Amino acid sequence: MPGSKAVIAAACLAFAALTSGCASNKSVATPETISADGTNAPVGGGLNVTPGSEEDFQVNVGRRTFFKKSSASLDSTANETLDKQVAWLSQYPQVQVKIQGFADDPGSESQNVALSQKRADAVRNYLISRGVSATRVYAKGYGTQRKVRDCAELACKSQNRRVVTNPQNAPAS
Repeated sequence: MPGSKAVIAAACLAFAALTSGCASNKSVATPETISADGTNAPVGGGLNVTPGSEEDFQVNVGRRTFFKKSSASLDSTANETLDKQVAWLSQYPQVQVKIQGFADDPGSESQNVALSQKRADAVRNYLISRGVSATRVYAKGYGTQRKVRDCAELACKSQNRRVVTNPQNAPAS
């Protein structure tokens, strides 16, 4: 088609003119301009993690243990995660942990609180049975509080049936 190159060139020039207004002189936040204690502070993302820190625990060990519907039994996947936690806690004996249990199961809230406590106790008991001092491990069940997601699908609800192990005295990352 005659002139199609001219149409394409004109379209490109128009696009360039339109998008050139998108650039601004606003200052861009860089790691140097972001407050280290602000909510928008940069996240390490697993790079340069301080050994023994909470980030080290989260990135290199894993802090979540999941459960089947209406169950507080640990399966082989849970045991693998907990064995890693035991090894890490053995390496950092100054660190205490808070074990937080959660549920999103059929039944009343009081039944979910009881189940979430059983889940937290199962994790606590496992850690203690593998040599972690009982004085370092605190367990609490929260029932349906703090859901990862509020939904009806099984794949979604299963994310809420968990225990989270949180180091309490780890050095700041």
